[in-house]
Amino acid sequence: MQYIQQVAFLLLATYAIWLFSKNILQIKKNIFLGRPEDLSDNANLRWKNVILLALGQKKMFRNPTVAIMHLIIYAGFIIINVEVLEIILDGILGTHRLFFEPLGNLYNFLINFFEVLAVGVIAVCIIFLYRRNIMKLKRFMSKDLNGWPKSDANYILVTEIILMSLFLTMNAADSAIQLKGNEHYHATGSFIFSGMLVPFFDSISVSQLILMERSCWWLHIIGIFAFLNYLPYSKHLHIILAFPNAYYARLKPMGEVKNMVNVQNEVKYMMEPELAPTGDAQPTTFGAKDVMDLSWKSLLDAYSCTECGRCSTACPANQTGKLLSPRKIMMDTRDRLEAVGLNIKQNGEFKDNGKKLLNDYITVEELRACTTCNACVQECPVSINPLDIIMELRRSLIMEDSNAPQEWNGMFGNIENNFAPWKLSPDDRDAWTKEI
Repeated sequence: MQYIQQVAFLLLATYAIWLFSKNILQIKKNIFLGRPEDLSDNANLRWKNVILLALGQKKMFRNPTVAIMHLIIYAGFIIINVEVLEIILDGILGTHRLFFEPLGNLYNFLINFFEVLAVGVIAVCIIFLYRRNIMKLKRFMSKDLNGWPKSDANYILVTEIILMSLFLTMNAADSAIQLKGNEHYHATGSFIFSGMLVPFFDSISVSQLILMERSCWWLHIIGIFAFLNYLPYSKHLHIILAFPNAYYARLKPMGEVKNMVNVQNEVKYMMEPELAPTGDAQPTTFGAKDVMDLSWKSLLDAYSCTECGRCSTACPANQTGKLLSPRKIMMDTRDRLEAVGLNIKQNGEFKDNGKKLLNDYITVEELRACTTCNACVQECPVSINPLDIIMELRRSLIMEDSNAPQEWNGMFGNIENNFAPWKLSPDDRDAWTKEI
């Protein structure tokens, strides 16, 4: 029977890891459909960002209460899953609590620490479910989250509660079996929280307790593997992508807009015609119409979005009733990227289906509402930059489609003809000083 369990576990683990790897590689392919961008400078500062923003969740601590609760879930997820290593090795080797003998008293301390975290995770998940579904905080009630996104968050919170409950029940059943003297279950000492459940198991036979403990063990590890393969379809993919996203965050000041080299050169050649290259100019496109026209970093941003809504809450356009929602910009970009990736997977190459990110997913009205204030960038806990996507789409809208309000067109014409937003000849620009 033990060998059957080991084989079953190996098959389960192999399939789960293979499926997860396959999905992650597809996401990587999708991200690198974007335009190349070199973000390899200043490695020391980038690693600092990883430690402070991704690992330390620095930006979350602007609201300490929520930050501490989020940290409990985060720490619980990371640290308790260290215990999964023992479960995996026990499943492969057919052992039980493999680390107990080499770790001795430290083992009991670690399991107790894991239990404290597990209870904390359960409590915080209940609070978060209350905030989302009963308190109905404004940023969670946005139409951005209608349908799957709202359900996704609830599914994850409920799953966390179930996994932590299975962990505590497994330990309680294990302790009850130890007290009944089963030779396979080593005496590991009492556990803080699961120990409180042990008296309820006094009347249960050893065989039933073993069935309970093994059931919790299997359900716990199946739940872990299921959660692992749920991540690529969930906003909780940020658990993984927050780290590379923090590392590759742009280091320039947020207010510094990235200029287009082609436009800079055109201005340069106007001022100094002798520098203009000879021969036929290569056709150039401006901005982005679809996800393939965006930088790979913008596509990584889209996959890293936590859908927390802090960006939209900080957005002045959104808060004054405009259609723009930076969170929706990121969600739409990810949805379009997924559709493009599936298109390529099915056809071997991208087959135009008549849809684009611009207009079909993100509307002109949304783009026009942006004030480029960078509030969304400042608020994002994982260094996502919705403004980069907005700017590239607006550039395409204006420079490729000539789609701009009449007031803007007047300014553009003045800049083109007079090198300034005003309708004044460059030679007369300082004429007002003569009246002083």
